[in-house]
Amino acid sequence: MSIKENIHKITTSLPTNVTLVIVTKTHPVEKLMEVYQTGNHIFGENKVQEMCDKYEQLPKNIEWHLIGHLQTNKVKFIAPFVSLIHSIDSLKLLQEINKQAIKNNRIINCLLQVYIAKEETKFGLDFNEAENLLRSDALKELHNIKITGLMGMATNTDNEKQIELEFLSLKQFFEKQKQLETTNIKLETLSMGMSSDYLLAIKSGSNLIRVGSSIFGKRI
Repeated sequence: MSIKENIHKITTSLPTNVTLVIVTKTHPVEKLMEVYQTGNHIFGENKVQEMCDKYEQLPKNIEWHLIGHLQTNKVKFIAPFVSLIHSIDSLKLLQEINKQAIKNNRIINCLLQVYIAKEETKFGLDFNEAENLLRSDALKELHNIKITGLMGMATNTDNEKQIELEFLSLKQFFEKQKQLETTNIKLETLSMGMSSDYLLAIKSGSNLIRVGSSIFGKRI
């Protein structure tokens, strides 16, 4: 099927409360314009340089999400235009985003990345670290960022029960933390689910999914 047909198939099956982020990493601008012309304007990129290059070439009403790991020294490049950063894994990173947001006279929305997978990973907070960060005095001082939700990635496995349990663990944590609301925290977005597992993620409470290969086809 074409990109247009794949997007139509996915979007018509989504509940109304679920937002689709189309993962555009490694795909050329020509393909992204095919997506854009379907009326879907929320794009997710893993790498800062690639996102900046595409931002310069594409229409400016695209909503750009940074979904990959973000180094503090790269924040300045996306601070002028990024809509949502999914991959917050430290207070230090939030402090740099806040600093760059001030320079650009913006408030930048962020998600805390919570580690739920049963596999080795370099990035993400465990539940205790995430809760401590959300409730920290240091976070209250950052007036140019807003924590709008959480993001998690399940284990890369064919065991659907395991994937579902991992998603449900983050959903439970999300609901527990939602009661916490301050000037720069309002948890509304739960970003879970990719091409291989987004249906399970939605079933488990996700309201934002990140889909690439189901739209563009698997990379060779």
